Amino acid sequence: MASMPDLSPAARLARDFDRERFITALFAPPERREALMLLYAFNVEVARVRESVHEPMAGMIRLQWWRDTIGAAHDGRPLDHHPIAGPLGELIRRHELPVGMFERLLAAREQDLEVGGPADLAAAETYAADTSSTLTALALAVLGEDGEEELAAGHHVGIAWALVGQVRALGFHLSIGRLTLPEAVLAEAGTTGELVLAGKAPRQALIQAAKAMAHCAKTHLGIARRIRVGRRALPALLPAVLADGHLKVLERAGWDPFDGRVSVPRPQPLRLAWANFRGKF
Repeated sequence: MASMPDLSPAARLARDFDRERFITALFAPPERREALMLLYAFNVEVARVRESVHEPMAGMIRLQWWRDTIGAAHDGRPLDHHPIAGPLGELIRRHELPVGMFERLLAAREQDLEVGGPADLAAAETYAADTSSTLTALALAVLGEDGEEELAAGHHVGIAWALVGQVRALGFHLSIGRLTLPEAVLAEAGTTGELVLAGKAPRQALIQAAKAMAHCAKTHLGIARRIRVGRRALPALLPAVLADGHLKVLERAGWDPFDGRVSVPRPQPLRLAWANFRGKF
């Protein structure tokens, strides 16, 4: 893994707000590294819309701006002078990245502006696939490893990474009025989304819901690892290694998403380097 002494705006944004994906991108070949940084910086931009606006309409306008910008890039129209959008547009044209993938991700991000959580675990998995798995598919495309097996592995890794992230960020999401735990999972745990948002849900119910999400993530990681992929795909799939670490911490915390250890970023560069050396994720 090489260092990056002079970071681009995209790399700085990824480092500051998505440090774990930033670290995994450093294992990509130098000529592909900035492409990953641009994708991850774009994801940071749209993922932070919910926390940066006071009204849902303002968030919709921001997401529509990205939708229009990506459409312009695909059509070869001029782009705004934006530190991420401009280079991203060039990347889309250079790699002929499908606009439909960006549209799927942006449409899913509109759900962030809603108050209620997903209806059930299947809905949570669909959201995770439309956001995190789509981003992984785009990363595989710029790495030149977007075959059927790689995309299948990326689909499951993406879902697992998103589910783990939602559990780890539960406290923050609730602080901005956002619920990511599925209603059906909460009902099985003996509470409701309304009680969770009001701060009245029993802690044990939230622990049970977090455990269900974590076990679902483990299942997806297991499926992904049964798929044979090309070595060049590894930088896009290495978040699976970090997901394992977070799941172990969560288990040691008794599946309590509010335990202070759970939300701590854990880039684990040595563990990633060993996984990369072995060609495993």
